[in-house]
Amino acid sequence: MSSALAAKLVRARESTVTAGGRTFVIRRPTPGEIATMPEDSHFLDFVKKFVVGWDLKEIDVDPGGTDVAIPFHRGLWEAWIVDQQAIYVELAEKIKAAIDAHNAKLEADEKN
Repeated sequence: MSSALAAKLVRARESTVTAGGRTFVIRRPTPGEIATMPEDSHFLDFVKKFVVGWDLKEIDVDPGGTDVAIPFHRGLWEAWIVDQQAIYVELAEKIKAAIDAHNAKLEADEKN
């Protein structure tokens, strides 16, 4: 039961976004995760860590690939995204927007 509840809490921080015409799943970092990121972290580090899914085909990551959907794989993700500047910048903005929206909700809840 506890592991199911923990998984539910993590999934509650996930959302589906579009960047570069492709679909990704991001997970809003918790304040604790943000606080423990190294001080010299680049926003690309956040994108690598807090994108947790995608809806990509082989051809999206390999020009010689096929139209077959590929499951999300952390290593492949990190190898691919570093060459996709426009996409990782857009994803960083979406992750920041998720953080900002969460903080705004917390502030509104405190006022009520």
